[in-house]
Amino acid sequence: MPHSVRRTLSRNLALFLAGAGALALAACNDAAKETSADAVVQPGGPVQMAQAETSSGDAAKPAAPASEATAPAVSAANAPEPSGSVDVDKLMAEEALPDVVVGQKDAPVTIVEYASMTCPHCAHFHSTAYPVIKKNYIDTGKAKLILREFPFDPRALAAFMLARCAGDDARRTAMVDVLFDQQDEWSHSQNASAALLKIARLAGMSEEGFKACLNDKDLQQKIVEVQQRGENTFGVDATPTFFVNGDKYSGALTPEEMSAVIEGHL
Repeated sequence: MPHSVRRTLSRNLALFLAGAGALALAACNDAAKETSADAVVQPGGPVQMAQAETSSGDAAKPAAPASEATAPAVSAANAPEPSGSVDVDKLMAEEALPDVVVGQKDAPVTIVEYASMTCPHCAHFHSTAYPVIKKNYIDTGKAKLILREFPFDPRALAAFMLARCAGDDARRTAMVDVLFDQQDEWSHSQNASAALLKIARLAGMSEEGFKACLNDKDLQQKIVEVQQRGENTFGVDATPTFFVNGDKYSGALTPEEMSAVIEGHL
């Protein structure tokens, strides 16, 4: 991510949290700069966000809840070639925010996913491949998944902040699932603040807690630090990006591809 883009994102994140200004909304990589959303403040009310303009070619169908999706049968497939690899010890070093591990911590295969909550490709992976991987590898102790924050826009940052404010690791994971499941409803909403508040309330968060969470500058900074480390140290420039025992794969892998990658490390 160029420094100019990073500065623009940081400025827009600050404007989002302050509740004023124009916001830039990216898709799943820096190339999608045409997408935009405007924010205006109503006196005494939440931030109102105009409908984001998105390319129909990039839009994903609403994701089915990962916890409810039926894992399809997986046919044999060749594992895609990794685009590179990183030092595993460095990858697993302490982050600005603690990693939330889905699965057994001593599982032999570690999947680190960098994702943006507004990325349709990330939502597609979590509605199609994730249920298969969870059933066949995570629940059986063969693999574990760590999802790290890589927001490309203010709405993604807000969603990640709310997930971190939801409670313990299980609640954070459940909130991430719901946000991906309902991505189309809140990420493109004319009133994103109200849409996110509705989801937060279902997770047991009050309106006061919602506002306090989104105004937590320390949490905001830590999420940005996770993103910047992913970019600067591990070369992440698009979402989703996966590191499987250090091997790097960019893009939403199919269930068959991810299964083949995992099998190659067992």
